[in-house]
Amino acid sequence: MLELLAPAKINLSLNITGIRSDGYHELETIMQTVALADRLVFKEKERGIYVYYAPGLTPAGSDDLVYQAAWLLQEYTGCRMGTYILIEKHIPVAAGLAGGSADAAATLKGLNQLWDLGLTKAQVLSLGERLGADVPFCLTGGTALARGKGEQIVALPPLPPWGVVLVNPSFSVSTAQVYQAYDQRNLKCPPSNIQALVKAVKQKDLKVVAGLLYNALEPVTASIYPEIALIKQELIAKTGALGVNMSGSGPTVFGLYPDLEAAEFAAARFIKQKNYRLKANLISTYLS
Repeated sequence: MLELLAPAKINLSLNITGIRSDGYHELETIMQTVALADRLVFKEKERGIYVYYAPGLTPAGSDDLVYQAAWLLQEYTGCRMGTYILIEKHIPVAAGLAGGSADAAATLKGLNQLWDLGLTKAQVLSLGERLGADVPFCLTGGTALARGKGEQIVALPPLPPWGVVLVNPSFSVSTAQVYQAYDQRNLKCPPSNIQALVKAVKQKDLKVVAGLLYNALEPVTASIYPEIALIKQELIAKTGALGVNMSGSGPTVFGLYPDLEAAEFAAARFIKQKNYRLKANLISTYLS
């Protein structure tokens, strides 16, 4: 058996610079893994792909991204060995945290090892790109600048383990619908702050990084779900977050703090003082 963790990601900045010929949006984003992670257990079987979600051992269908990752490895390599995959979910679903992509990335890495396929990092990254825009980053992790649809990864120096509070409202968001609404509104991104943010990341300057947080999709998602603006206001006013931002297409909002202790204190204050109409789940974590 083999066990792997699949960490979530947040977007420190997300700019949209155009639309590609394949329909994907051209992105310019700085992504960062956090300690919040799903747990995947792989066990070799003689034949077949079996994916289950704990705690109820709910079976996944062939449209599940983890199943697709395992099937893609079989198709690419000709391997006909089977696997049993148990997924213990901790990352909220459809939350802008790349939980599905993280699980798919862990599956590519895990089965490459379990099945002794010997695929190179470049080969695994190429397969990850076929599964989804966030999968290549989830395969590399850490702190990185991503361009294209997310497959062009440039590693950045790792950030310190700053504290993060993740606030996930009790609803999910369709990434496709958010991008469609963005296109319909014909919104324009302001001049990119990426280079300034890259500099701040390299200098490990928390205050500057926090001040440069940005997400081009946030106005669209927040217009549909006003709770997002309320969460941001509460994090700043009630917990002293140095910076707040929506991750991905939402709806998860995160706040940055100097360390995990500060994040845990902020989360406790948020729970105590928040507007309960938000019906939000709260996760204290740190940059990983």
